[in-house]
Amino acid sequence: MNVLYVTTRYPPHTGGVEAHVAELATRLAAAGHDVTVLTADAEGLTRSAEYRDGVRVIRHPGVAPGGAFHVAPEILATVRRLARGADLVHAHNYHSLPLLFAALGVAETPFVATPHYHGGSASDLRDKLLSVYRAPGGWALRRADARIAVSDWERRRLADDFGVEATVIPNGLDVARFAEASPDPEWADRTYLLSVGRLEEYKGVQHVIRALPNLGCDLVVAGSGDYGPELKRLAREVGVEDRVHFLGFVADEDLPGLYAGAAAFVTMSEFEAYGMTVAEALASGTPCVVRNAGALVDWADRDDCVGVDPAALVSGIERAVDLDAPAEPLPAWESVVERTTAVYDTVCRGGWNAAH
Repeated sequence: MNVLYVTTRYPPHTGGVEAHVAELATRLAAAGHDVTVLTADAEGLTRSAEYRDGVRVIRHPGVAPGGAFHVAPEILATVRRLARGADLVHAHNYHSLPLLFAALGVAETPFVATPHYHGGSASDLRDKLLSVYRAPGGWALRRADARIAVSDWERRRLADDFGVEATVIPNGLDVARFAEASPDPEWADRTYLLSVGRLEEYKGVQHVIRALPNLGCDLVVAGSGDYGPELKRLAREVGVEDRVHFLGFVADEDLPGLYAGAAAFVTMSEFEAYGMTVAEALASGTPCVVRNAGALVDWADRDDCVGVDPAALVSGIERAVDLDAPAEPLPAWESVVERTTAVYDTVCRGGWNAAH
């Protein structure tokens, strides 16, 4: 099969969508498929091409107003040219224009969309842009022959906001990599909570810092971002500066040990389409506290997670640290690739719309 992926960014850039697309692309390439990825993350003003782990990656120059949308008009021409020789085009990320360009350029080629849709943002500028984008973005989703949601919460939001159906295939995980991890010895003498992710206000680390005076543990924060100085100021203000440890960017190979040694993993994020860090923590044997918002509400149904609002965070953490994780199996990438290619096969046979 010749598969053309269209997305915002691709490794070495990091992020949930980037990891999702890379896992699908590299695993399909390793299975003998011809895989090309089109992105909007070229350095400089010219298009570039490379092979990465058996995947052909074509990067296009673009701009990202407010850190969103990644406008890269050249992708449209590349989609039109390459889609003619592809068996299927799979575009990712509703919150970015490459998905719209893919919908405009596919012509008669079967088209699948994975929106990674979270419905809104914590930025007034991004929300205004999303409002303007709603009509063309909704058209792009309806144009797809099939849509894949990464959570049941996302599936419901797509139905409510755009009137479209989607099949749920959650993000996958290298389960063994996390399950086999040993606690990081550097933190062996501390009882700590863990937060992993970009340091932005909507991620909610400030709520965990405010809860610390009522908890007998430290907080380890893995991640970097513009909100970091405000979080450090808050830690000083509430008198827990010596108990909050900002690690900055942490390499992927070092994360399993941090997860495995934590008393609980906590995320108070307002906007998530799935919650990959929750899956990673659970696979490492660490119970979780999640915010009752976005797709995180789906995790709260598990016996190894506690769902709370920020005001009830202290009691939620106190409950979570006594839980055993993982309480039930977590989705592995092998299963995700198998289920995704089953969608591809159905769409390519022209049977998806008839069955859904």
